[in-house]
Amino acid sequence: MSTQQVPIEHDDPINAQILTVSEDLVAGFQENPFHVIAEKSGVELDTVLERIRAMLDEGVIRRVRQTLLATKLAHGALVAWRMPANKLDSAFEFMFKEDPFSGHVVTRSTDREISGSEYKLWTTLKVPQGESLEEHGNVLKRLVGAEEFILMPAKGIFALGVGHVRRKTMEIGSKSDQPAVMNTTATVELNEEEWRVLLAMKAELTLDEVCPEPWNARAEEAGVSLERFFEVARELNAKSVIGRFSTFLEHVKPSDTGKRVTRFNGLFHWKVPKGEEPRLGGEVGRHHIMTHCYWREGGPQFGNVNIMGVVHGTDKDRIMEHKAAIDAHLASIGAPVEYTNVFWGGRSEIKPSEISPGVYKEWHAKHGS
Repeated sequence: MSTQQVPIEHDDPINAQILTVSEDLVAGFQENPFHVIAEKSGVELDTVLERIRAMLDEGVIRRVRQTLLATKLAHGALVAWRMPANKLDSAFEFMFKEDPFSGHVVTRSTDREISGSEYKLWTTLKVPQGESLEEHGNVLKRLVGAEEFILMPAKGIFALGVGHVRRKTMEIGSKSDQPAVMNTTATVELNEEEWRVLLAMKAELTLDEVCPEPWNARAEEAGVSLERFFEVARELNAKSVIGRFSTFLEHVKPSDTGKRVTRFNGLFHWKVPKGEEPRLGGEVGRHHIMTHCYWREGGPQFGNVNIMGVVHGTDKDRIMEHKAAIDAHLASIGAPVEYTNVFWGGRSEIKPSEISPGVYKEWHAKHGS
């Protein structure tokens, strides 16, 4: 069957069966990731490979790659930018196209004037270990003409995994039996061989690499045998720097037939008493609808909120129903929420953040003051 004859939409029953697993349920490093997807989804391996190739070729899947827990490998933060209105679009373009250290680039708005609503551009930022988020932010501020930026590094992580297809029909209020456990963001040092394997591993898979043994060429790129590549990968897994193997959907833009995986995303903010962040972040993060949930300090510009999370969906009212269920749960356990609000995502581009020290030095040699 040619690629053109293979169903490519995310809501095709077999594709949905595959994507329900492949988006965010293949944890850690896997020697044979597509075999794992086949086993967990109940779809034959040949069909898994055929469908993922077709969706990738047609842009429904925007990338297939091994993710890293970059918070363990680099300094990172969520960044809110206050921009002159006439520079917002050009700043968005620069962050997306010219700054490899900015990952998510999103415009956000609020339904009413609230604390921080003048910050219209939001990005994620990573810089290599030993480098300064503040320094990089200041260079970007000069280059794009920003008025101000607020760095909000994660102090704890409660949820991280974007599985849009399996969340489409998720029951309102669905949550784990236990609160989410907070993961820390302490960085891990790697040796030269580990970096070589890691950098080879993390690049997006080509169409030809969507195959039963995708790591052969990556081991060669890293200058090690396949057996050694797997050994180092297992060591990296043990150091908790490996995320998930994932097929990333083009979830904001429509496909060629006009179908969208999601339409809205809400960045939720909660202010809870100091000292309660690990406990109450776990109560928010236990809700299955949360694709991201962090302890971040918003500061006075954002009403001193300290728990942040994201929910995606195709219906804005349903997203708010999910938030209402989370708020109701917090109220039911007597959790003192002092303030909460929502920032809605608009234009959005997402790419992996670069963490290579060499690339960072080259970029700053070109753009730095």
